[in-house]
Amino acid sequence: MRVYDLIRRKRDGEAHSAEEIRFLIGEFVAGRMESYQMSAWMMAVFLRGMTDEETGWLTEAMVASGDTVDLSSIPGVKVDKHSTGGVGDTTTLVLAPLAAAAGARVAKMSGRGLGHTGGTLDKLESVPGLRVNLSAEGFLEQVRSIGVAVISQTGSLVPADGKMYALRDVTATVDSIPLIASSIMSKKLACGADAILLDVKFGHGAFMKNLEDGRRLARSMVTIGKRLGRKVRAALSDMEQPLGTHIGNALEFREAIEILQGQRADSALAQVACELAAHLLEMAGLQPDLSAARSEAGRLIRTGAAAEKMRELIGAQGGDARVVDDPGLLPTASHQEDFSAPESGYVASLQAETLGRAAMVLGAGRLRKDDPIDHAVGLVLHKRLGDQVEAGEPLLTFHANDPSLLEISRDLVTEAISIAAAPPGLRPLIEEVVS
Repeated sequence: MRVYDLIRRKRDGEAHSAEEIRFLIGEFVAGRMESYQMSAWMMAVFLRGMTDEETGWLTEAMVASGDTVDLSSIPGVKVDKHSTGGVGDTTTLVLAPLAAAAGARVAKMSGRGLGHTGGTLDKLESVPGLRVNLSAEGFLEQVRSIGVAVISQTGSLVPADGKMYALRDVTATVDSIPLIASSIMSKKLACGADAILLDVKFGHGAFMKNLEDGRRLARSMVTIGKRLGRKVRAALSDMEQPLGTHIGNALEFREAIEILQGQRADSALAQVACELAAHLLEMAGLQPDLSAARSEAGRLIRTGAAAEKMRELIGAQGGDARVVDDPGLLPTASHQEDFSAPESGYVASLQAETLGRAAMVLGAGRLRKDDPIDHAVGLVLHKRLGDQVEAGEPLLTFHANDPSLLEISRDLVTEAISIAAAPPGLRPLIEEVVS
């Protein structure tokens, strides 16, 4: 078997066998396959696609390229949730303690933000003292003892994905459904959860710009999970505008706390997070149906049980749990400035990606993985799509530590927001669920 022949076959639109895919991934991880050969093969996949069987075999080979997490010592159904990325998407910080308070075992490995999208680990690290680098045994013990842990992924999990993504990022092969699906699912499967909920974003601020591409990705990932014996469900949710009203790490953590404290039950972020939590509770067998699961999620917020679980999570990972009751302990920007509506009317656009970039230039995000971030800075929106506004009324507030960066951020906000004479049509927060 030769790498050259497999590249040629995929270039010509032929399907691979499981053995051929295992050979390709094995050769690449072992360093016996040149990076330009893997780049050529991925471009062939980008152009020719893969069957469901091929995508499943690719995912299995990627999982087998490194270590896996064994959660069998933890009693109960272990659950995980993954978002394909967005702006103001703080669902994990609401969902994880909420699901754990309901009895689920949430064993979650998360990532950092890159570009206009935020990262759960960066938001958690807004809390003074909180650690996300736990040992394997520490991770397992924390899930056993309090039902939830959110930590950084170790480098030994799915090394094939890291090497492949580095090439995809520079060879214009990122936007391939089979490569995206296998990348996401290999990491989720390696983390060992029994039930996996996928939040597939689509719209301006998402990787998938339209519903049909989002649906294709969701179906591919659900198919992979089921082929490999896991419970997998995917929600297709809107990312045309930011999900939450806060964009930036400490700001988003503050919004999550407010939701867990029951202060923002009607917000879009609260609705999506609670709906996703309900799906996880049903998937884990903790509630008989979605209606009962939704009721339980609401009860856990009203009684304070979800907020208490957040305190436990923060304390277990070395953070200052007082932030749940006193968000003023979170990092705060030194300069705040409003951005006002130029005219009266209705908010017709709130371009999520552009607003994410506006927060990023203030220091809330990073262009490269090793860039530092400022946990305190970002944007707070006062209006959402369809809201009526008066000329001069604040649309959002900048939170900055370096006022010299505001000019660029202000220009991006001006590009992102438009006012019209009539309100726009609005999409559902969750368009559909693939299961």
